[in-house]
Amino acid sequence: MKRLFLAFVAIMTMGTALAQTAQQVLDKCAALVSAPEGASANFTMTSAQYGNATGTISIKGQKFYMHSNATTMWFDGTTLWTYVAQNEEVNISTPTAQQLQTLNPYHFINLYKQGYTYTMTTSATAFTVHLTATDTQKKISEGFVTVDKTTYAPKEIKLLQGTKWTTFTVSGLKAERQDDAKFRFKSSDYPDAELIDLR
Repeated sequence: MKRLFLAFVAIMTMGTALAQTAQQVLDKCAALVSAPEGASANFTMTSAQYGNATGTISIKGQKFYMHSNATTMWFDGTTLWTYVAQNEEVNISTPTAQQLQTLNPYHFINLYKQGYTYTMTTSATAFTVHLTATDTQKKISEGFVTVDKTTYAPKEIKLLQGTKWTTFTVSGLKAERQDDAKFRFKSSDYPDAELIDLR
């Protein structure tokens, strides 16, 4: 009986340690992405819902700039400008917090801080944290964040919205100073674009 009790305690302790380790991994990853001066990276997105894209992204706190083969987006913390090259249009909007969860890597990485439980598996080179929403109203119900074991940089982020998965592969992440002007659309750079204000 005593051995059974000790085995139970050992299993429970291992479970707690695993949860703490998962949180520590996500904390380190989030700190890297949330560098005060900003960060930049290359990405590839594969999505049944949003299509496929390859490009670069710059982040500074809540702000981001994303340039891909299909669209360019600027978000200054309040206003989102989305340039669609095919249509020569710039849509201007004020996104909600939920909408930003599907757009801004800062939010992807920080999902675990509110309304999610998480578990972790490890491989030789990476940690993979599985996030599950505790609130059924969450726009993103499930996700996987794969983090490099050495640098704690995100390598892959998979998000489930409804019944469709979106996968981001991230490379070349580096902390570097980002000018605030980078996160605001300049109409002079796109003189022929039609501005559509959706606010």
